[in-house]
Amino acid sequence: MPSKTIAIAGLGAIGRTVAQKLAQGLPGLVLAGIATRDQAKAKAWLDREGIACPLISLDALPDHADLVVECAPAAILDQICRPMLTAGKQVMVLSASALLPRPELIELARVHGGQIIVPTGALIGFDAVSAAAEGTIHSVQMVTRKPPNGLAGAPYLVENNISVDGLTSSLCVFKGSARDAAAAFPANVNVVAALSLAGIGPDRTTIEIWADPDVRRNCHQIRVDSDSASFTVAIENVPSENPRTGRITALSVIAALRKLTSPLQVGT
Repeated sequence: MPSKTIAIAGLGAIGRTVAQKLAQGLPGLVLAGIATRDQAKAKAWLDREGIACPLISLDALPDHADLVVECAPAAILDQICRPMLTAGKQVMVLSASALLPRPELIELARVHGGQIIVPTGALIGFDAVSAAAEGTIHSVQMVTRKPPNGLAGAPYLVENNISVDGLTSSLCVFKGSARDAAAAFPANVNVVAALSLAGIGPDRTTIEIWADPDVRRNCHQIRVDSDSASFTVAIENVPSENPRTGRITALSVIAALRKLTSPLQVGT
């Protein structure tokens, strides 16, 4: 297959891991550019890692890449997606919570022949959920438990004066739809937004969010009831240097990128 050029928007914990892997070499993929707010800091990191890669602006992404991996704050999702999708190119979106209130981006991709890819990220079972959605899914329920520092500062907690400091027992801080959770915890529960897109949508997918001082990992459990199967899946993710994000999220991106040019694809 011909080589595919990849750019990265954002150079946090996930972006750096993806950049390192692409620089080491993934068959058929070339790291073509990085867009980041602090270019001086990014250049210093690239120099330390020995990675040769141009630093580019968001507007210039379509000129450098066939696909952009979005690893940036959700607030700039439009600035990343619109130039790429208008050019008929691909964007791998990790900020799935920010995608829910922006259906126009999906329409933009359809009109111009672009594509939005949402990787599995920190969850498992997406293959089964997507397959069940070809039939009839009756319900999708999710329970997330995170160490309190993984939820601290979330807009919903601040607005409702909910403190997770000094907890000695688990506290349910939210219960509702995936759509409401995505708005309330935009940096914490991209997982449920992605799950809702794979299944029955953000209004019928429900979630409970718990701040739990007894867990050291980001724990997610999903229960699905459908006309083809009923199943429960659970995962405990080791946090990255960013406590809001599990280490497996970056690895999921790398696995999704590898599939783009692989002669063998396993999974739905």
